Amino acid sequence: MNKTIETIKNHRSIRDYKSKKIDEAILNEIIIAAQSMPSSINGQQLSIVVIQDKKTKTLIAEHAGGQPWIAKAPVFLLFITDFFKTNLAAIKNGVTQKIHESIESTLVGAVDVGLSMGAAIIAAESLGLGIVPIGGIRRDPQAMIDLLKLPEMTFPVAGLSIGYPNSPSDKKPRLPLNTFRHDESYHKENLESDIDNYDVLMSSYLKTIGRSQEGNWSSRTSSVYKKVYFPNVLPVMIKQGFDNNK
Repeated sequence: MNKTIETIKNHRSIRDYKSKKIDEAILNEIIIAAQSMPSSINGQQLSIVVIQDKKTKTLIAEHAGGQPWIAKAPVFLLFITDFFKTNLAAIKNGVTQKIHESIESTLVGAVDVGLSMGAAIIAAESLGLGIVPIGGIRRDPQAMIDLLKLPEMTFPVAGLSIGYPNSPSDKKPRLPLNTFRHDESYHKENLESDIDNYDVLMSSYLKTIGRSQEGNWSSRTSSVYKKVYFPNVLPVMIKQGFDNNK
């Protein structure tokens, strides 16, 4: 197997970083890799805000619900869906942009951010850096918008903490591959038994790393997904111009 695939398969989330600064040339390569990913219609409707200021990172950590690794990481990348940029193209061509009013724009923005962040993760890890994605920036999206001066028709989708690992992290097991790969059509026949087996595996893993209070995969996931855990997302999206009604 080639080195790139091995890097991807060896992924693990890192939340403990050295104070070592990331060289600007290395950081720029990561960002270029992220920008090189495809986007819907080549609209490039996403942007990255690079945050290295300690005070700003500390505020982001607080807005994200108290995640100290955001402040500790030397670099935090905020990935935003950016239809403000495409709207400038519409204005230039005498057209009224409508896509940001549709649920399609939310899907497009999220997919494009995911593609871009995936590339940033692979690039960072290939250079010996550790990362952890941060969905908690959507906990208080208005605070993020105000803090980083995000214009209308943009929305903070996810963040990425990057730094040199201070301590190793265990590799988290995944569900069996057949629950992820479905040939020709979706196969649900063995999903329940596969989840049962995975719960046993995850229970053992969590006990090993000192997080047995989480139980297992199904109990942890269902405890989170039984409610809308970031209720401010929709009202702030609407305020930003993403009506999601078409």
